[in-house]
Amino acid sequence: MPAKTFVPTLAVGAAVSLAAMVAWAQAPHATTGAHHAMMAGGTITKAIAVLQPTKDNPGVSGTVTFTQTGSGIQVVADIHGLTPGPHGFHIHEYGDPHSPDGMSAGGHFNPTGKPHAGPTSPARHVGDLGNIEADEKGHAKLDIVDPALSFAGPTSILGRGVVVHAKADDLKSQPAGNAGGRLAVGVIGVANPGPAAPATLPTPTPTPATRTTPK
Repeated sequence: MPAKTFVPTLAVGAAVSLAAMVAWAQAPHATTGAHHAMMAGGTITKAIAVLQPTKDNPGVSGTVTFTQTGSGIQVVADIHGLTPGPHGFHIHEYGDPHSPDGMSAGGHFNPTGKPHAGPTSPARHVGDLGNIEADEKGHAKLDIVDPALSFAGPTSILGRGVVVHAKADDLKSQPAGNAGGRLAVGVIGVANPGPAAPATLPTPTPTPATRTTPK
């Protein structure tokens, strides 16, 4: 009698698993929002700067977040270690905090070539955010929406610097409001919007073994 042919269940299962893995790899699936935005040209909606103190101001720290809204970019700052009172608060040309005095961040971010002014002025530096006020404990908060800021085009603030100054910005002196030295510098980078749901590998459907018996 001719020999019977037999396809083992293990071999069929392995083939199905391989096919499922290939299909999963080729199909779109969840990924981290920021990574997707950078790799696939998606829209960036949030950025963050973590402030680092300059050499003579070790107690200054804080974060500044930038979030896209329908009216502009919302700027939320939370800063500690300041002297009580107003402090100049600006976006600077370079996201470069390497120098001990913070001067490597350059001047105010001003791609439109306007004069220095206050944040509500129609003619101002893009980086003119005005002042941030510290309370008696040295804690300062700010929450504004600025239509002059953006995450794309020539006025994009991504990769720029955030600087907190020692004195108040008078909102009129050129080129920077006579705001004094730099207490802290941060670099504006794309924020992680939060972990996405993990991608799952499809479960292969078991295929029963096949027997072929010649007649």
